[in-house]
Parts: sequence; C-alpha cells; structure tokens
Amino acid sequence: MDVRKNIRLRVYIAFTGICLFGLAIIVKAAMIQTFEGKKLRTIPTSESHIRFDTLIAERGSIYSEDGVLLSTSIPVFDVYLDFSVIRDTALFNHNLDSLSDCLSSIFTDKSSDQYKKELIQAYNDEEDRYHVGKKLQFNQYDLLRNLPIFRKGKGFGGIIETSKSKRSLPSPYDKIGFCAVGSFRDSNKTGLESQYDKYLSGINGRRLSQKQNLNSQWRALEGTEIEPQNGKDIVTTIDLNLQNVAEDSLMSVMKKFDCIRGTCIVMEVKTGKIKALANLGLQKDGSYLEDYNYALYPTEPGSTFKLVTLLSLLNDRKINVNDTVDAEGGVIFFKGQAMKDSHLGLHKMPIWKAFAESSNAAFAKLANNNYGDKPRKFIDHMVKLGLNNTSGIDLPKELKPKLITPDSSGWNPTSLPWMATGYVMKISPMQTCMIYNAIANKGKMMKPYLLSSVKEYGRVIKTVEPTVLAENITESGAYDQIMKCLKAVVTNGTAHDIQSPYYTIAGKTGTAKVADKGITYNDKVYQGSFVGFIPAEEPKYTICVVLRTKPNSKNYYGSLIAAPVFRKVADKIFSLNMGGWDDPLDSLSKIKSNTIPAKLATGRAYEILLNGIQKHKAPTGDYMDVLMHLTTDSISKHIAMQPAKLYKNLVPDVSGMGLKDAVYMLESGGLRVQVVGKGKVQSQSIPPGAKIIKGQNIILQLS
Repeated sequence: MDVRKNIRLRVYIAFTGICLFGLAIIVKAAMIQTFEGKKLRTIPTSESHIRFDTLIAERGSIYSEDGVLLSTSIPVFDVYLDFSVIRDTALFNHNLDSLSDCLSSIFTDKSSDQYKKELIQAYNDEEDRYHVGKKLQFNQYDLLRNLPIFRKGKGFGGIIETSKSKRSLPSPYDKIGFCAVGSFRDSNKTGLESQYDKYLSGINGRRLSQKQNLNSQWRALEGTEIEPQNGKDIVTTIDLNLQNVAEDSLMSVMKKFDCIRGTCIVMEVKTGKIKALANLGLQKDGSYLEDYNYALYPTEPGSTFKLVTLLSLLNDRKINVNDTVDAEGGVIFFKGQAMKDSHLGLHKMPIWKAFAESSNAAFAKLANNNYGDKPRKFIDHMVKLGLNNTSGIDLPKELKPKLITPDSSGWNPTSLPWMATGYVMKISPMQTCMIYNAIANKGKMMKPYLLSSVKEYGRVIKTVEPTVLAENITESGAYDQIMKCLKAVVTNGTAHDIQSPYYTIAGKTGTAKVADKGITYNDKVYQGSFVGFIPAEEPKYTICVVLRTKPNSKNYYGSLIAAPVFRKVADKIFSLNMGGWDDPLDSLSKIKSNTIPAKLATGRAYEILLNGIQKHKAPTGDYMDVLMHLTTDSISKHIAMQPAKLYKNLVPDVSGMGLKDAVYMLESGGLRVQVVGKGKVQSQSIPPGAKIIKGQNIILQLS
C-alpha cells in the first residue's frame, strides 16, 4: 500500500510541475506580447538574424516577328572576396602575383602592383567583403571565377557573387523602335514593356536566409525556397528589316531638310499589323533620337484629310469624280475669309484632278456646297470612321483626337470648309494611316496592333488575331472612284516624282501650317506628309510619313520631305518581297548558288548523320570538330562537305548551333558575346547579314 501511495505522490508532483511549467510559459508569452512585443517589433531587419529574401523572376524578352531580340534581361554580377575563409597562406602567396596581373588586365583601372598591395592588406585584415567588381557582364564574371584562388570556389577561394537582371535593348538596335518597345524601370515603364507587363513580369519567389551574428554573412537556408515563375516572352508584329529602313530613311530626310520631328508607320493591309513604327525628334545637340511616339500625337492633318472629304461626298452620292469643279483661280472666300491653294491658277477641272493637285479651294467649295446647311451630316461620317476616339492600338498613353461639332464653342461659319481641307480638327498619324489602309483593304478597316503572340519556354500560349473595326467604309461605287483619285496623285499629281518603274503607288500628299503648344500659324512651321499603299492593284502595305519643319523652313511640302521617305521604305518592301539580293544574305550563306545549303554542324555530327542514312562521306582533313557546310547537287546526287566559309565583316547565322561553336565564330569576327538561357542558340540580337562593328555586343538567346 505504501508503494502505491508513493507512486501516486510522485505522479501528482510531476503533473503539478508540468502544469506549473506550462503556466509559466503562457504567462511569459503574455508578458512578452503585452510589455515587450511593441519594442521587439520595432527592431530593424538589419539587427535580426533571419530574413526572407525575394527571388526576382526573370522578365520575359521581346522579339520582332522575324525572331530578332528587341529587349531582354541580361544578368550583371557584383563580385566580392571573403578573405576570412582563405586559410591556406601558401596558396595565397603562391598565386598573389598572377592574381594581381589578371585583375589589372581585366579591369585596367589599377596597376598590378596596386592590386597586389590591396590584396595583401585585405588578406592581413581578414576582410570579408573585398570589392572586386560591380555590374560585371557575364564574360567578365566568367573570367573572374576561373582566376587563381577564385577557382577554389566560395568555401576555399572566398569568391562571393550576387547577380541581378538589367534590362537591355541589344546593340546595334538599342534605339530602333524604342517608343514602341519601350523601357523598363521599377517605377517607370513605357511602350510594350508597360502595355504587356502582366505577361513579361512573372511572379517573384522568396527564400529564407540566416546569419550567425551581426558581423557574419547571410546564408540561404536549404529547402526554404519558393521558386520564382519567370515572365513570358512576347513576339511583336515588328519586322526589323522594315523598322531599320523606316528609321534610316526618316533620319536621312530629316537631316537633309533640318526637320524637328517625324514619324513613319508601316501597316500590313489585310491584318492591321504594325510592321514598323519609327519616331524621331531633334535633340539640343543636333542629333535625332526616338524621344516621343509622334505617331499617336494628334495634329491638324492637312491635305491627307481630303480623302475623308472625298469619301463622305461619294458615300452620300453627292458627286462623281468625273464631275467638274471650279477652283476659281485657287482663291475662294468663305464669310470674308480666303481659302487659298498653295499654287494658284487652277480653274475648272474634274474632281479627280482637283484631288491629284490637292486644291484646297476646290475641296472647301465641294464641302460647303454639299454640307453647308447640314454640317452635322459631314461630322457623322468622321464619327463613323472612329475619328472621335483613339485608334485603339496596344500602346499606353494614346492621346484622344480633337473633333469639333456645330455644338462646340469653337464652331463658326468657316469651320466646315477649313475642316474639309484638314484644319480645325486634330487626328493622329496612326488614325490617318488606318483610313488609307481601309481603302487599300477594299473598305475594310482594321485595328492596328503590335502584339503577335505570347510564348512560354518557346511554346506559343496566345496568338493575337486581327480585329475588324468596320466591314466596309465605302458605299457602292465609291471604292473605284477613290482609287482613281489616289493613283492620279502619283501618276500626274503632287507626288509624281516618286513613281517607280517596278511597282505602282496610290496615295496622297499633305501640307499644313502648324498651330499648337505655343506655335502659331504666323510662325510658319509646317507639317509635310504622304500616306499611301503599295502595290496599288493588290496592296500589301500602307505607309504613313509625317514630318514637322523648323520655323520659316524653305522646304516643307509633303511631296518634297515626306514622299521621299515613303519611296525609300516602299523600295525596301519591294526588294524583300519581289526582288533579289546580289550580296550574301549573311556571312555563312551565299545567294545565286546551284547548291542547296544544309544546316551548319561539325564534321563529327555530319558523319553520324551520313552513316545513319548510309551515305558514307567522311570529312576530308582534320575537320571532325570544325563547322562544315554540307551541300548536294540535285542532278548528280553528289554530296560535298567543306569547312564553312566565313564572309568577312558580316554577322553569321548561328541559330541552332551549340554555344561553344557560336561563341567561337562570333568572337572570331570581333563581336562580344552575351548569353541568356541554356541549350542551343534560339535567336541572336544582331540579324545575320548585318555588318560587324568591332567590339559590338551580340546577345544569344538559348533554349
């Protein structure tokens, strides 16, 4: 019995002790929460020994429709050295001289002796964060981690690296299409970078890190990572060849005539795809840069708007283009205000001729005679064309057009005739381009767009289809008459100088005085434009060019400053689609050859392939690890294998190659290679066939 009592007593004592201990924990927790919690919560993160680190998701890349990289995230590295982990004094002393020489050679900012002195001092002080280099590109980082001591790794060599992404528009196209592609900064995104940030940005991950004391380094805790979800890639509608020629053509003419800004739009007729979008503005130092999206900036369009007036008159069956109109010598008064032609002397003529000669007086008269008592009916035609709203293109911050009506405070008795010639109201060049594109598309108006598809790890997950805004903006019989007028502008009108012997053009010139943002008509600032499409019979592309001159410029007519840009771009389109090239397409292929080139590969790879199809054609010479060119004659069936010939000063096509072969070939030509991803080369930032600039960066996207 005594034994039982003794056991029971012990159990009671143990149970009571446990209860008291638990109660003490609860009381202590309550005290901490009540009295000390507020203080503990105010302790800075820097004083804590544990933290969550954000793992930044890799932002997706932006490509042109022909596969060229337009914008991507490139890793940059900060490299430090922790001397506290380098315990082997013999290792340090033995490699000190060579390490100092290498650092001096890589960075060229200090002599070898200076580096040697700094390294010795840092080693003696056991410095745990000696700065080696910041914002290093991958090739520099790769060199560093293979240097003496560094190659021992973090545990024995003390090398510490942190990486982050830097948004880059690959050279040499870092400014081409900048207003469309846009820029990316944490607080400021523009262009497509802003519009499609939801696809590009991805989802960040996080990881738990810990350090032993306030002076130690943060160490990641294994197994605590939540991996980031990388952003998706977007493929634009931009064709880099057309974008390049649009930009170059625009710049050459703007420099020649000292223009202050300009835009060039190339739109695919059937779809509304924007194939090129160039915008240039004059800078204070006299250079030209893509500084604003002038294609979306509403201005008084001038004579290119006469197409809207003509379309309205024909749709309402008010006229036939063969009817006669009297321009009365090129000067007609409306309520005491003179409407003048830029060239006087025009009298009675067919309406198509008045359009081809761009007679302001004739078209102001036609609009006033037919809509003077019912101006709202003319305005209704503009509303049907969507000119009271933005174009809807997938770019941010598009400005709304300015369209006045008889109910507007600014309306007066002369508003209608001036509106008929492209004044009083304001629309953007993009909207003008849409109207002409609709005529090229036999009346069907398409919505302009820049996003072609969205990709995730190379697989298309979203394809953007063309959007029809209006099935037909022309009434029966109007289309053929409009085409007659547009062709006449080029054959025997204001744009006769840009006729081509190879293809036909239909379009319209425009010249307007400018009055906006502190500029008055008296300042004699002009806007010259040309909008048209090629080929006139079966249009494929609509091109809109608009330029603004300096005050008192002697060269301002649209036929003189804008039409030549149109012709340059149109010639390039013709050559790409119907013509041929005499020069090599790139540094590894040649046109006009009677052989069919195969994909480039090493001699070893071709040997495996040929053995597999029982075509035993071994490479001649020691070419097993050399890039070879395999050709076959379709008549004799003879297979020939030769080392790939590299044409000087032209960028080779390295798509599909392994990284080692691609880097060797590109660096042999004088290029500096940056790499994104793993695997084989999927795309390259500089297209094949471009001229090599020594020391130029080229980005290879691997997958």
